[in-house]
Amino acid sequence: MSRRDRIEAIDALLPQTQCGKCGFDGCLPYAEAIAEGEPINRCPPGGERTLARLAELTGQPVQPLAEPAQSPLAAVIREAECIGCTKCIQACPVDAILGAAKRMHTVITDECTGCELCVAPCPVDCIDLVPHPAWQAADSEEERDAYLARRAELGRRRHRARQARLAREAREKRLERQKRLMQQRRPAGEGSPAAAGPMATRQRRMALKAAEQAVKRVRQQLESARRRGDDEAEATARAQLPEAERLLAEARSALQQTGQAE
Repeated sequence: MSRRDRIEAIDALLPQTQCGKCGFDGCLPYAEAIAEGEPINRCPPGGERTLARLAELTGQPVQPLAEPAQSPLAAVIREAECIGCTKCIQACPVDAILGAAKRMHTVITDECTGCELCVAPCPVDCIDLVPHPAWQAADSEEERDAYLARRAELGRRRHRARQARLAREAREKRLERQKRLMQQRRPAGEGSPAAAGPMATRQRRMALKAAEQAVKRVRQQLESARRRGDDEAEATARAQLPEAERLLAEARSALQQTGQAE
């Protein structure tokens, strides 16, 4: 089994709550760590069942859980007390909270993994954790297994979508900063005092270097997405590349114009 296949097999056994109680930033990073020999007993939401399955897959011995096993939970916001700070929205690893600044927030219960990450940031302590209604409604072992499978699939998909969104937004901010930087350093007009001189040359060289780094980052992200087979991340990187290359061309042209003016 290749390393990638091993990681995917381990990740498939984890509950996808993305809670971080294992000490890693989500289930996939923990799966990667387990593949490198990290102990398998750090997943309270997975409980004894996940522990046994991980032991069978990895060959590690079964050890007591590092923390007590945890039944499925759901977050509930006491909406009358919510001040609309958005801190819980920012903390949710699966984008399961709706709301806007200074507006009431609410949890999408069916999409909540019960990770608890929204509780600590709340400045008015208006979030409760309760047994997940879908788990409580399950009347048989089969129904409980079906719920856990749905939670895992949804949690994995929504977490990856959120990570892709955050990465896309970060790239867009970097490109926007680069665009503003170039505009600020663009001379007021050809032949003006700002159009030439050591300071203008230095500024444009800095802008060119930043533009080159932006293109390099986008290309690296594109190549990484291809290796992982992440179609969504690849599409995002492809969409960002033309703008990054355009800014690079503008930076090169501006530096050339400065050299000609000198």
